[in-house]
Amino acid sequence: MKRIHRLPDHLVNQIAAGEVVERPASALKEMLENSLDAGATRVSVDLAQGGIKLIRVTDNGAGIAAEDLPLALDRHATSKIASLDDLESVGTLGFRGEGLASVASVSRLTLISRPHDAEHAHQIIAIDGTLHPVEPAAHPHGTSVEVVDLYFNTPARRKFLKSENTEYAHCATTFERIALAHPQVEFLLRHNGKVAWRLPAQGAQERVAALLGKDFVAAAIELDNQAGPLSLSGFIASPTYSKASRDAQYFYVNGRFVRDKTAQHALRQAYRDVLHHDRHPAYALFFQLEPSGVDVNVHPTKIEVRFRESQAVHQFLFHSVHKALAGTSAGAAPTVQMNDAPAEPALARGESAALFQAPTSSSPPAARPAPQPFHYQQQSIPLSVAREAVGVYDKMFGGMREEERALNQAAPLMPSPASALPHPVVLAMPDHDEGGIPPLGFALAQLHGVYILSQCAEGLILVDMHAAHERIVYERLKTALETDAIPLQPLLLPVSFAADRMEVATAHEHGEEMKTLGVELAPLSPTQIAVRGVPVWLKDGDPVELARAVLKDVREFGLTQVLTERRNELLATMACHGAVRANRQLTLPEMNALLRDMEATERSGQCNHGRPTWSRLTMRDLDKLFMRGQ
Repeated sequence: MKRIHRLPDHLVNQIAAGEVVERPASALKEMLENSLDAGATRVSVDLAQGGIKLIRVTDNGAGIAAEDLPLALDRHATSKIASLDDLESVGTLGFRGEGLASVASVSRLTLISRPHDAEHAHQIIAIDGTLHPVEPAAHPHGTSVEVVDLYFNTPARRKFLKSENTEYAHCATTFERIALAHPQVEFLLRHNGKVAWRLPAQGAQERVAALLGKDFVAAAIELDNQAGPLSLSGFIASPTYSKASRDAQYFYVNGRFVRDKTAQHALRQAYRDVLHHDRHPAYALFFQLEPSGVDVNVHPTKIEVRFRESQAVHQFLFHSVHKALAGTSAGAAPTVQMNDAPAEPALARGESAALFQAPTSSSPPAARPAPQPFHYQQQSIPLSVAREAVGVYDKMFGGMREEERALNQAAPLMPSPASALPHPVVLAMPDHDEGGIPPLGFALAQLHGVYILSQCAEGLILVDMHAAHERIVYERLKTALETDAIPLQPLLLPVSFAADRMEVATAHEHGEEMKTLGVELAPLSPTQIAVRGVPVWLKDGDPVELARAVLKDVREFGLTQVLTERRNELLATMACHGAVRANRQLTLPEMNALLRDMEATERSGQCNHGRPTWSRLTMRDLDKLFMRGQ
C-alpha cells in the first residue's frame, strides 16, 4: 500500500503553473496585472517568437524592495491581501501570489526592481524554480520582469504550444484587453523588435477608437448609467453594426476582463428584438460594483466571476442597455458624446411652456411657420424587360401564338351572359423532355435586382435568385468534397485584405490543408492575407468575405472538425458568400441558366437556411387577382 506523502515545492509550483500559465499569453496577463496593481502609468512589453522565447514587461510602478524580491517569487506571498476579509473584497487585479512563482517554475525568469526611494535597483534570477541570490543592478524606477524559454524544462507542455503566429495573436489579444480598460496608462508593445502598438495616455473614447476602430466608435452609443452601488459605462454598437462572432465583445468587472454568463445573457436579451438571431452585438462595457459583491476567486485564470446578487446585476445590465438602444431612431446615425450630457431638443428647453400658455394682451403669441405637409412619392421600378429575346421566343413558340390568335378571333364579338362565358383557355404545353417549355419556364425580366420573373406553362414563376444560386453552389461543393476535393480556380490578380493576428496565424498553420476546400491563402505580413484561389463555382463571389468565413470556422473548430462534423455548415457559409447578390443585373442567358441549374439540382426548392427559392402564380391565381371571369 502506497503511503501519502507531501509533494516537493518544485513539483507543486509546476502543477500550479499548469493551471495558471496555459500559454505565453497567460504569463503576460499575470505580469501586466502586477504592473497595474503597482500604480504604473507607463508599461512596455517586448515579445520574441510569440512570447515563447521572450516576454519582458517593464513599468514605472512602485517597485519592490530588495529584501522582498525572493518573496515575490514564492508561492502564496503577496502584498495585496492579508486576511479573509481582504480576500472577500479584492480590489486589485492580482491577489493570489502564485502568478510569478508559477511562471518562474517553468522558465528562466529575471526580476529587476527599484522602488522610488531606493538609490539603485536589485535583481533576482530564477532558473527552473531555483532562486539565485539577490544582486545589485541598473534599472530606472519601476520593475522589469523577463521570462525566457517558457516551458524549457517541461517538453510535454511545450509541445502543446501552437505556432509563433498563433501564440503572438493570443498575447496581443491579452495586451489589447488590458489596455482597453486602462486608457490613463501609456502602453507599448513590440514583437521581434518591431512596434505593434503604441498607445499614449488618452481618454476612453480615443482608446476605444484606437483598439476597436473608428468605425465602431462611429456606430457606437455612449452609455453611462448608475443605480446605487452599480454603475455601467462604455459604448454599445448600434444593431446595424452587428457581427458574425463574439470577437467584438468586451465586458469588464471592476477593470477585469471577464466572460460571465449572467452578463452575456442580459446583454443578449437587451438586443433581442433589434438584432437578427444569428448575429452578435458589439460592445465595450465597464461594470463597477462593490468588491464584496463579486467573487473573483472562482477560476485559476480569473476569467470567470460570480455575483452575489446575480438577479439584480442581470436586471441592471439589461435595463441599462435596453434603455440606451430604445433611445435610437430609424435613419439617425448614433453619435458619441464624451463627458457631455445629451442635448435636449429646442422644444423641451423653452417652447413647450409657450405651447400651453394662453396668450395675453401684453405678450402676443410669436408667429410660427405653418407645418409643411409631407409628400409621399411612388418610386419607379427599374424593370429590365427582355426585348432582345422577342425574336427568339417568336421562333420557339410562334405556332402556339398563331393558335391562340385563331381561338381569339373565333370568339363572339358581343359579350354573352356571365353564365355562358367559357373557362379561360389554357394551352397544353409539352413537357421539358419533349422539347417544350421547361418546368420553371423561360426568364422574362429581373425585378428590383432580387427576383427573376419567368413564364411557365401554368403562369408566372418568381425566383429568389440569391437563395436559388446558394442551394446550387452548396450542392456542387458537397458533391465535389465527397469525391476528392473542391476544384480551385486561381485568381489572375490575388486579392489582399487586412486581417487580424488570429486570421494570419490560422492561414499560416492550415494554409495547405485549406486547399482541399478550394481556398488558397498566402499571408503577406502580420496584418495582411492574399487570396490566390477560390472554388471554381465561387469565382464571381467576394473572395475576401469567403476567406474570412473559412478562417473563422477553421479557427473556432479546427480543420479536422470542419472537414467532418461541421462540413455542411462551412460549405453552406461558403455557398452563401459565393452566390449572386441582390441588385446584380443578370442577362437573360444568365437567368435562364440559373433556372436550368435549379431544375437539375436536388433540394433546390429551399435554400441552405430553409427559405423557399421559388413560387408559382398560375393563370387561375392571376385571374382571381384581376377578377377575370367574375
